[in-house]
Amino acid sequence: MSPILAIALKVLVVGVLAAVAVFTGNPVVQWIFRKADPPSPPDDSTAAVEAALGIRAAEKTLRGGKWIGRFERLAVYASMLAGFSGGIAVVLAVKGLARYPELKATTGGAAERFIIGTFTSVLFAAACAGLAWWLIGLW
Repeated sequence: MSPILAIALKVLVVGVLAAVAVFTGNPVVQWIFRKADPPSPPDDSTAAVEAALGIRAAEKTLRGGKWIGRFERLAVYASMLAGFSGGIAVVLAVKGLARYPELKATTGGAAERFIIGTFTSVLFAAACAGLAWWLIGLW
C-alpha cells in the first residue's frame, strides 16, 4: 500500500469515527436515560408523576445538554487520539464547574442526569477513540 493511501485511509477512519462519536452519542445517551428513569407510577397524582419523571424532567433544568455533549465527546475523542489524557480531566472539570450552580439549585434528577449523561458520553467517545486507534494501527 502506498504511504499516501495509508495516510488518507487513516484520516478517513479518524474523521468517520469522530462523526460517529459526536453525532450518534446523543441517541445512546438518550437510550441510557430512558433505561435509568424509574417506570411511570400507577396512580395519576401530580406529585407521583413529577417524581417519576426525574431524569427526563431535569432536561428543562440542564439546557443545552445536546450541544454540550457533542463538544464534550469531540474533546474527549480528540484528547484520547492525541494521547493527551489530561484533556479528559479538563473537559470534565470545565463541564462540572459550569453546571455546578444549576446542579446545586435543583432537588430533582438534574444531578443524576448530569452524571449519567457525562459518563455515557465519555465512555462512548472513548470507545470510538479506541476503535479509531486500533484501526489506524492496522496499517
